[in-house]
Amino acid sequence: MYLRHTVVRKGGWARTYWRLVRSVRRGGKVVQETAAHLGELDGEGRARAQLLAQEITGRADQRELFEGTAPGEPAVAVRLKGIRVERGRAFGDVWLGWTLWRALRLEALCAALLPPGREAVPWAQMAAVLVIARVCEPSSELHIAEDWYRTTALEDLLGVPAARIDDNRLYRALDRLLPHKEAIEQHLRPRLGELFALEYDLLLYDVTSTYFEGLAEANALAARGYSRDHRPDCKQVCIALVVTRGGVPLGYELFAGNRTDVTTVEEIVSTMEARYGLASRVWVMDRGMASAANVAWLQQTGRRYLIGTPKNDLRHWARELAAATDWQRVREGVEVKRCAGPEGAETFVLCRSVERREKEKAMHERFAQRIETALATLAERIDHARRPLDRGKLERQIGRVLERNTRAAGRYTIELFEDPTRPAGLRLQWSTRPEWTEWARHSEGCYVLRTNITDWDAETLWRTYVQLTEAEAAFRIQKSELSLRPIWHQKTERVQAHILVCFLAYVLWKTLEQWQSRAGLGNSPRTILDELGRIQSTDVVLPLAEDAHRTLRIRCVVRPDKAQALLLDRLGLRLPERLKVPTSIHRM
Repeated sequence: MYLRHTVVRKGGWARTYWRLVRSVRRGGKVVQETAAHLGELDGEGRARAQLLAQEITGRADQRELFEGTAPGEPAVAVRLKGIRVERGRAFGDVWLGWTLWRALRLEALCAALLPPGREAVPWAQMAAVLVIARVCEPSSELHIAEDWYRTTALEDLLGVPAARIDDNRLYRALDRLLPHKEAIEQHLRPRLGELFALEYDLLLYDVTSTYFEGLAEANALAARGYSRDHRPDCKQVCIALVVTRGGVPLGYELFAGNRTDVTTVEEIVSTMEARYGLASRVWVMDRGMASAANVAWLQQTGRRYLIGTPKNDLRHWARELAAATDWQRVREGVEVKRCAGPEGAETFVLCRSVERREKEKAMHERFAQRIETALATLAERIDHARRPLDRGKLERQIGRVLERNTRAAGRYTIELFEDPTRPAGLRLQWSTRPEWTEWARHSEGCYVLRTNITDWDAETLWRTYVQLTEAEAAFRIQKSELSLRPIWHQKTERVQAHILVCFLAYVLWKTLEQWQSRAGLGNSPRTILDELGRIQSTDVVLPLAEDAHRTLRIRCVVRPDKAQALLLDRLGLRLPERLKVPTSIHRM
């Protein structure tokens, strides 16, 4: 059986699925249906993929861990009746995670930053446990200590017995790792650049939030604010992330949960430039970062930027939006128009999308229906009231309805009139505003970009801006695949360390994604991890024929099936057959 790769578009995002494809017999011949589905690579592409695999895995064959085939091994007679298999462990996924950890040279870096002392287990190895666990099976430190670690082959890979992994040691590892956040980020930038020939001329910046379970009273950053997770009832912390083209992370910072996005721009730009130099970069940000003060600061300091503008700015370009000329088609259903700024220092790009228009139109209709249903219910209540009603309470109720449906709130003119002929003493009347409906028809699906880059055309500017989806995808991956949320830690430093571990896990995730993409294997790291996670290591126990009380124990790795073998081959990985520990004769 072979591995088949298909990409399915759903909701605008690519999801990769793998299926096992059987060989089929046609005309008496067996046809292997694999090449077209795995992604064809030409000769040059295969050569590049092989060089990348050698750079990631190292040119040596991990002789310190894996046992090679030694010529002339002595023959030993065993009792067939007593042969058994013991100690099954998940091997493939943690081995891949450990390979990625070493490929980024984090093993050597952590050993230098966290030199061994009097601790029973080096902190560098505990850091590896935390990050690899977050990639393979995101869970709490308690679950890692009590269940996960003992079921994996990390004990063999790291040389740390399961008995020495406990939650307190994992918590202390978090405390030891946190002070080295900046050094780790500075190490990763050149290493990732070496592996994937990354360019840092374009930086994508976005902010998200993640919420706490519990009161988080000991956390100075925990506060209530705008929740991207739709949990306004919980305190949260804001994470500002900077990524490159393709979503490879450069660095991140934490802010209080009630910090607004627009106030973070100057601090983030200054921090990243202080850390990585004042190179001529383009900063790409969404409309949440746009303000007159931020734009003025970026212009005055000579930074290049490309920023989305607030929805209200569309009204300044109503005439250009209505004009049918100068629109350029950049993709199916998407058109752009380049316009000069009022003072000539900026360029504005008007964009309109058919898909976005349909989405916004449906949202307006849905919210309008909710408002009208609520108003009809309220009017009926007023009409059937048998005693006077409190005008203030009714106005607050109308306000809440509009607040919950803000996208269509401007469509209505709503009034409460005094009416002494009714028992309620009031009469509710509302009407729609034709000018709002007309503007919505023209502006649905439209948005505006602004930049001080003068030598790029409209299509280049638009394609650059839409790469912000990489930053959004980074947050989505960390929250869903790496279980960043919710945060259970209560202390400020532990929360910061938890987010650092999630950041490192995301770096490993993106390293695997870049690797598999260059190998023609799509862009779904979880699929790779799940497929290789089915490969186990196990102990084969052989009782000796000469003495039934003595056994020969050999730690082996289960042979991959054909699908897994093809996957390993495309990644340039050599799966070991036997592990070195232990291969000695034991007395029962």
